[in-house]
Amino acid sequence: MIATGLDRLLADPRRLAGRRFGLLAHGAAVTGDLRPVHLALTETGSRPERLFGPEHGFHGVEQDMVASADQVDPWSGVPIVSLYGDDASSLVPDRRAFEGLDLLVIDLQDIGTRYYTYAATAVWAAEAALAAGLEVLVLDRPNPLGGEVVEGNLPEPGFDSFVGAFRMPVRHGLTLGEIVRLEGRRRGWAEERVAFVAMEGWRRGQMWSDLGRPWIAPSPNMPDFATALLYPGLCLLEATEFSEGRGTTRPFRLFGGPGVDPVALASALAPLAPLGVRALPTCFRPWHQKHRGEVCGGVELAVISPRRVAGLRIGIEVLAALHRVAAGNFAWRAAPYEFVTDRPAIDLLAGSAAPREALDAGDAAGLDAWMATWTADEEAFRAERREILIYPEEAR
Repeated sequence: MIATGLDRLLADPRRLAGRRFGLLAHGAAVTGDLRPVHLALTETGSRPERLFGPEHGFHGVEQDMVASADQVDPWSGVPIVSLYGDDASSLVPDRRAFEGLDLLVIDLQDIGTRYYTYAATAVWAAEAALAAGLEVLVLDRPNPLGGEVVEGNLPEPGFDSFVGAFRMPVRHGLTLGEIVRLEGRRRGWAEERVAFVAMEGWRRGQMWSDLGRPWIAPSPNMPDFATALLYPGLCLLEATEFSEGRGTTRPFRLFGGPGVDPVALASALAPLAPLGVRALPTCFRPWHQKHRGEVCGGVELAVISPRRVAGLRIGIEVLAALHRVAAGNFAWRAAPYEFVTDRPAIDLLAGSAAPREALDAGDAAGLDAWMATWTADEEAFRAERREILIYPEEAR
């Protein structure tokens, strides 16, 4: 069993004694014996003065891109400040949110994918707290996808957003603590004002299935480890008018839309088998979001070999297959995406216009050429991240 940063802090909570601290966390921030972080800290005699909630809210109530309101925690009576409201300005805490505090504690379970917004919230909140004169303490947690595999391109300049806040590949292989450390170095933070409580017992080669810990959903549509494995690629479907499975019990594993031929799509995706998944033809009816109440034809991806899953490559192949099999139904998302209105959602997620342009042109060679650029980006990122790793790379 590993000990997370929270577990280790609770074993020796003296560093919180006498501190007036705020806590940025969510429902997946629990102890090894499944106590919520804010209640466990209070039991030590160190009660947070203020709680900060990321996208989906402190208790994970809201769906994606749904604003959370400021409120009061019903269990502790501590006020909750929402860091996901109705506009982009809500994503960074106002200086007034830190009044009376001298420390911001961060404990968020990330899932190892560039798009997942908790890392951006952690870094932006830490930067705001430092500017307000606070110190920052990050309690680290595992990357469920492990710390070895790096997959995907580095985003191009001008493609930054809430779902692409940092220059890293889609699957980055870092823990949240390592992301904060990397960005702190890039931004020139005073290192003595940002501290980390590292995990004990976690190795970079470990995926969630190796840890012996129960999966607690860090967001409403991340119900299990298999979903997290596929999310680096299947999240790209958010940038289309096809359903990515939200509104079903199998988001990011189930996808399609009205008029899609399930058998033809599954056949087009049969070559994915070497990437650790198999495609099963199916039909489904979402109860909310895209195609609510409509019967959709599509595919469910079953994870057969977790360590072979190349999630981003799978997602690109899914988009290409949908372009071939369901061309008449294919459309990119037109609505604003995470407060951005001047770029297509697919460009924000991909960090480039290249895949969209290649897919629309039916340019398979161009798509392959773009994917071939990943290798150089992955190696460049590996070289940069070596300087900030909290957990050493293992000899091969």
